[in-house]
Amino acid sequence: MHVYLETERLILRRFTESDADDLFALDNDPDVMRYLNGGAPTPREVIDERVLPRLIAGGFFAALEKPAGRFLGWFHLRTVEGRPPDELELGYRLRKEAWGRGFATEGSVALIDKAFAELGAGRVFAQTMAVNLGSRRVMEKCGLRFARTFQIDWPDPIEGSEQGEVEYELLRSAWEAARS
Repeated sequence: MHVYLETERLILRRFTESDADDLFALDNDPDVMRYLNGGAPTPREVIDERVLPRLIAGGFFAALEKPAGRFLGWFHLRTVEGRPPDELELGYRLRKEAWGRGFATEGSVALIDKAFAELGAGRVFAQTMAVNLGSRRVMEKCGLRFARTFQIDWPDPIEGSEQGEVEYELLRSAWEAARS
């Protein structure tokens, strides 16, 4: 197992082919997918042929709860095409059973610290639907601040998409000031 990062309660490791069943369950929970595709199920072949290969390719990490190693979901910390290489995008998708227990904040804070302390990031940002108040609260708890609201022309709009997307950010200077 290639461990990328550990926190008090989490192990973040690279994805492998053996994660397909856990990803299928995660992406087929309508509550988990509510702000991503309106809660529609993800066919198994999409998990096997598109989702899992993308996660294995890099920047995505399976989140396991210590000590038992139970799959909770995933986090990502990655560069985004068209953005400067020192800007890293933070994201997460966790099982409903993990919500409200501080895992999203714990994993995100650890990844933010790694981004600035080890990876040379100048900026970390995260995006979600404006109506996704739970995810927005996690971003704020992690020290990210509201940067902008923007619109995306989705081919299949879902409830709440008319309110747009939001981006939160943390700049290196603000991270350094908070650590002083």
